[in-house]
Amino acid sequence: MKLRIKGNSIRIRLTKTEVSAIATTGYLEAETLFVNNKLVYALQRVDEGNTLTAALEQNKITVFVPAELTKDWPVNNIVGFEANMPLADNKTLFLLVEKDFVCLDHTDEDQSDNYENPNKAC
Repeated sequence: MKLRIKGNSIRIRLTKTEVSAIATTGYLEAETLFVNNKLVYALQRVDEGNTLTAALEQNKITVFVPAELTKDWPVNNIVGFEANMPLADNKTLFLLVEKDFVCLDHTDEDQSDNYENPNKAC
């Protein structure tokens, strides 16, 4: 699970195994360690609602994904889900959860569990 934060947006990319896990077990979690603390980020499937939401509590970011969105996700062609979560003062938090594709440029990162990139030249 990859986490990208830029301004008021959170983007999470998932491998094939992780997409299957959120659809079946309903929960994924990862952490980034610091010298004397850690940042935890998680995806949690919820039965209610129809849009992504998120919360930050005790150094843990949790993005809540409605079960209806994930039920056939491992086998369909839907790349991901996005939402603009309303905040105070007419602000929003943009949320994006998507399948992770194999990079088109060269990288040292293990991509063996990523989805085939639809932009790949044939």
